[in-house]
Amino acid sequence: MTRVVVVGGGIAGLAAARRLESLVPDAEVTLVERSERLGGKLLTEREHGFVVEGAADSFLSRKPRGIGLAEELGLEDELVGRRPENARTFARFGGELHPLPEGLSGMIPTNLAALEESRLLSPPGRERLAAEADLPPVPPGGDESIAAFVSRRFGREAYERLMEPLMTGIYGGDGELLSLDATFPNLRVLELEHGSVLCGLQAQPASGGRYPPFVSFRGGMSVLVERIVGVLERTHLQVGVVATALRRSEGGYEVELDDGRVLDADGVVLAAPAFAVAELLAELDPGLAGEHRQIRYASSVIVTLALAGDPGLDGYGYVVPRAEGSDVLACTWSSSKWEGRAQPGPALVRLYLGRFGGTDVTEEPDDGLVDRARVELRLVGIDHEPDRAWIHRWPQGMPQYLLGHPERLERINAALERHPGLALAGAAYRGVGIPDCIHSGEEAARSVARSLVGAPR
Repeated sequence: MTRVVVVGGGIAGLAAARRLESLVPDAEVTLVERSERLGGKLLTEREHGFVVEGAADSFLSRKPRGIGLAEELGLEDELVGRRPENARTFARFGGELHPLPEGLSGMIPTNLAALEESRLLSPPGRERLAAEADLPPVPPGGDESIAAFVSRRFGREAYERLMEPLMTGIYGGDGELLSLDATFPNLRVLELEHGSVLCGLQAQPASGGRYPPFVSFRGGMSVLVERIVGVLERTHLQVGVVATALRRSEGGYEVELDDGRVLDADGVVLAAPAFAVAELLAELDPGLAGEHRQIRYASSVIVTLALAGDPGLDGYGYVVPRAEGSDVLACTWSSSKWEGRAQPGPALVRLYLGRFGGTDVTEEPDDGLVDRARVELRLVGIDHEPDRAWIHRWPQGMPQYLLGHPERLERINAALERHPGLALAGAAYRGVGIPDCIHSGEEAARSVARSLVGAPR
């Protein structure tokens, strides 16, 4: 019997456990999760006709391992796209909502005609953005921040009013500090290969596929977690248990738990936040632990309100630029964005609060957070009383790929070579999206399998 321990029961850890079962036929997997539930930030509450997401409400279909895993688990019929009749998104400046232009590729607008019709940018701001096509590329050099790159190519106004809020909706971070190479490396590639980001994007083949760009599950994102847990056959799930230390042993590794047990393991996957991994590795490899301590995190809160009556929400929601000076990053009109998220009558809205480097909103009481959410909604003319409220706090919930992150990953990979049978997975490394985390968990499983049995996959 080959023994493998997976530390962390989020989507990365669950994907690793599932893949280990298929790659190592005699594997006995023990998955250790410190909280009382599995799924990490995939958290869905279903009550009184509402489907409320505690964090992510969808994932990108173009990244293969989200759709791929759903199909392998037989969940194709559960996948749903956003409601096409409400396909509009806005940016808020003061109390006014400005429609985001059609033709956005990530955070970059490619339909300049649509941008001309928007009042999001001033005429000089639109002219500066369009002039990107004629700007010469900067020769290859070191990494630069998202803010520096976008401002250099498209102008500061385009960055602050359009691209920064879209970027923040993904990373919850500060574009002045985030590494372009670690977050949007394709933009730099387009600049160098095509001489212009706009020209490069316009040269890309039209995207297509069986699924819309963003997909979710009819019953919420927890459907994916529930199905993975249901198909695991040789994985022992240990919830409410904390892994406190990782050591080498004569046969491989020892994982110490806070209940006094010590798990012997031939291989280990660490699929926990970087700060937790740092504590686990403190004795085994202080240098590797130190690299993990340098990975910073942003804290956030999601406030979901069921509003009495129908405020007539025509769209998917809106984003709020950092320049507005608000702790609110975005507001999603869930019942307009997805079918079946609310019973007939009330509207379901979600507000994202908490910026990296700003107020730690996770420490505020529930009633204060609800008040904040209501003040934000009043700014855009929504003053309906909430019938119900759900609060989901995520202290240190989002890793920040700050400048220097790619070089840190190189040092982490070099350090891992000293520890065969040990692998890392999760959002702290090469992508924060659900498909990224699934892929990292499966790759970690492959790495451990190769060290144990020479598995070629």
